[in-house]
Amino acid sequence: MGQHIARGRRTLFERESELAAVDEALRELTGLRADGAEPSDRPRGALLAFAGHAGIGKTTLLGEVRRRAATHGCTVLSARGGDQEQRVAFHVARQLLQPQFAGAAEADLRSALGSWYDIVGPALGICAPTDGAPPDQQGLRDGLDWVLTHLAVRRAPMVLLLDDAHWADPESLRWLAAFAPRAEELPLLVVVAYRPDELPDHAESFRRLPGRAGGRPIDLEPLSAGAVARLVRETVGGHADDAFCHECWAVTAGNPFETVELTAKVRDRGLNPTEDGAHLLRDLAAAAKGSGLIARLERLGASTVRFAWACAVLGTEIPQALAAAVAGLGHEEAADAADALRGARVLTGESTLEFVHPLIATAVYRAIPAGFRVALHGQAAWCVVDAGLGPAAAARHLLETHPEGDPWVVQQLRAAAGETLRAGAPDAARSYLARALREPPTAENRAAILYELGCASLLTEPATTVNHLRAALEEPIADPELRHHIVYRLSQVLAHSDRLAEASDALAREIRVTDDARVRLRMVAEQFMWDAFRADEPDHPARSRRLTRLADRLKGRDLTERYIIGLRTWDAIQRGEPAHVALHHAERALAGGLGWAEPDRGFEVPVLVALAFLYADRPGRAEELFAAGIADFERQGWRGAHLSFAYTLLAYVRYRRGRLAEAEDFVRAGLRLAERVGPGTPAHWYAVGILIQLLIARGRVAEAAQTADDHRFSAPFPAAVVFPDAQTVRGELLLARGLAKEAAAELSAAGRRLDPRGIRNPAWCPWQLHLARAESHDDPERAVATALEALARARQFGAPSAIGQALRTAAEVSAGSARVKYLEESVAHLERSPAAYELACALVSLGTELYRAGRTEEAAEHLYRGLDTAAQCGADGLAEAARDGLAAAGLRPRRLHTTETDSLTARERTAAALAARGRTETEIAGELHTDEQTVVRLLSAVYRKVGTEPTGLGAALTERARE
Repeated sequence: MGQHIARGRRTLFERESELAAVDEALRELTGLRADGAEPSDRPRGALLAFAGHAGIGKTTLLGEVRRRAATHGCTVLSARGGDQEQRVAFHVARQLLQPQFAGAAEADLRSALGSWYDIVGPALGICAPTDGAPPDQQGLRDGLDWVLTHLAVRRAPMVLLLDDAHWADPESLRWLAAFAPRAEELPLLVVVAYRPDELPDHAESFRRLPGRAGGRPIDLEPLSAGAVARLVRETVGGHADDAFCHECWAVTAGNPFETVELTAKVRDRGLNPTEDGAHLLRDLAAAAKGSGLIARLERLGASTVRFAWACAVLGTEIPQALAAAVAGLGHEEAADAADALRGARVLTGESTLEFVHPLIATAVYRAIPAGFRVALHGQAAWCVVDAGLGPAAAARHLLETHPEGDPWVVQQLRAAAGETLRAGAPDAARSYLARALREPPTAENRAAILYELGCASLLTEPATTVNHLRAALEEPIADPELRHHIVYRLSQVLAHSDRLAEASDALAREIRVTDDARVRLRMVAEQFMWDAFRADEPDHPARSRRLTRLADRLKGRDLTERYIIGLRTWDAIQRGEPAHVALHHAERALAGGLGWAEPDRGFEVPVLVALAFLYADRPGRAEELFAAGIADFERQGWRGAHLSFAYTLLAYVRYRRGRLAEAEDFVRAGLRLAERVGPGTPAHWYAVGILIQLLIARGRVAEAAQTADDHRFSAPFPAAVVFPDAQTVRGELLLARGLAKEAAAELSAAGRRLDPRGIRNPAWCPWQLHLARAESHDDPERAVATALEALARARQFGAPSAIGQALRTAAEVSAGSARVKYLEESVAHLERSPAAYELACALVSLGTELYRAGRTEEAAEHLYRGLDTAAQCGADGLAEAARDGLAAAGLRPRRLHTTETDSLTARERTAAALAARGRTETEIAGELHTDEQTVVRLLSAVYRKVGTEPTGLGAALTERARE
């Protein structure tokens, strides 16, 4: 016969193995050892899940876990899902985390949560949502991860208990299901209990546990006949005979809750626990559940029944005064009803009530007549609002009511949706707004609700958003500003869904009927932006001319004007106008401020302006802008597509600077974020394209090819323009694999797509450079012509990196002495640029050509410099080529010379090292405890002393010091 574990008035039978698993997990969590030896230096967390049907004893088991955790000195967080609270966003998260911040002043909360305060605070109910854009769901989950991780470390060891996880709200459950497997990395034990047949699909991680629990949850089994006999005798007396006890087991099937309820009825009735009374047990068991429970409840009186119904509607943690208001009872009458229900083992608690068991709550709720249940939910909504609990608390009740055209209902649902959306729960907000539409609202409010519904669907269901917004535009709209916002949002979601032509058309239609000049200007700006990203734009040159005329006369007085000037900047980059022209417009766009997270604006234009500095050989300025943009995104809690773009393009900046290892780290981080957003999105194309380029540059061509295959990086390419151009990257990969004919076909197609649009800057898209290399295998003359045309375009643009790269390509496809001439000029230009990887390529190529020309000493010097620079860049394949060239010349690679830095002072050396790692002037000033002007002077001194030598620190600092 199994042992039992007593806890106060409750006894646990046949749960030895479950509690052994708990004890082991607690010992590892606290660092204690079963044999009494010295505590472990590395406490380990775990995830334990207990699965079982209703009444099997999950709640009692978790109560015992709580008691044992307390005896081990653990901090305990606990929450319980509720059948009636499943539609309340973050209900479980608030139960877990809100008590940890209860009573704290706002200043203390801001200090504790730091930059996460405005992101997670509304979700946890510890501060009101801000008026800005809501965090994306991934950003919010990251914030909740940070809060729980922070608490687990600060208040270790910690135990988190979640009962009835199958009833947890989706927002909390998705977060916890994703977080729970990380418990092993923290001083945190997560213990979850749920009904396996009711667990949602998005909580699958609870079914597939880490290896600590044997790879599956622990199933709770019914009690054996012997355990039921002991429970019966413990309750009704040791004189209960075997036949009576066996019948108790038979009628309850060993279900612990039903057994406890049955024995309570036996005791209350004074039934003799012998074989003679055993035949009465089935009727008593039926009275403890289902219709029997309801019949017993009805015998308590109408007021008590109504009070029980009100409690069932309210769910869990029920304030007695609120239940009385919902039931329409006075204070004394409600108190009597609560006493009666406590006596009948229906409710427990005093001022805050709970049902004794969820099975009872479910039975009571289902017993409420349908019409009366609807009315009670309506009454509950009124009472919740009247009690000051807010529209969000009332909304779940309003979802259960019938539409009646009530403006108050529409008002509360809209307010709840706005609050919930800003807190980071768009799914809940959508359900509230959809119900508001069914009420229905007045005609003048319908368009606004459709717009709000579209905004709630924006990040998760773009196709649905388009439908809602188009429906809104078909409604009569008295407020012009609302109509304009609908059009802006519609164009944004169409563009982000790779439907750029539709986005442009939507704006064009509205531009024709808009009277307000400033509004029309903004719509023109938006249309210019989406057209700039269209790969199929019908008349790019005409748009470019219109944009030039408009931007040149604007002063940058407001954000719209600065956006247009920013688009003019990007147009100049793509068309290959002189770099100084593009930089002039970039500075104009930035002069009045160009934030990356402006309300109701996209981040595209600020990104384009930042990239203009990159292509014009000002990567330091580009990185400063990207750092500021990433900070904007993180403050908003945007950690999905927005942050993926930022990290990916920051990787591109590092790649163009020749910092390949750092670039790979960034782009892989961006790709991880993009994969959470979804494959096939622009963010995903950006990340994969840049990763492929990086792998080619690092000499890992096979890995680049595998990456392309894994991510289906091939035609059809996206309708939106991406950086780098996807088709060109595909051609570059084919060329690196030795497939010259296939590469030439792909790159020629890219040229036919880009050239007619006037996009001819090889700094932005070097399709001609790669095409020349591909053509050189079969048509050397044509390859030279292609390379020289690209070189002419690069010279027109004027950036040293673009000219140097084009010269190296011209050398590669040329013959005879021209090769050395082009390469010497290439090195000269690249030494004045920040493109360290391109410089390394040119140095190695020049060294190789000089060796072939018999100029061994010069060849060796260039090969040594190329090897050093390639090694610093992380270009392993190029470094190996340099070593091969040195070996062919009978030379051995040497270590990087340090004499170039011998003349630097300690402060100059420190400033140089920090700058080489990408620190801004402000950050370096902080490290050196000086001002930014002093930092500029220090870096200028470094440049004067070592900047003319493109190895070591000189190569890393050339551009930075020049700026």
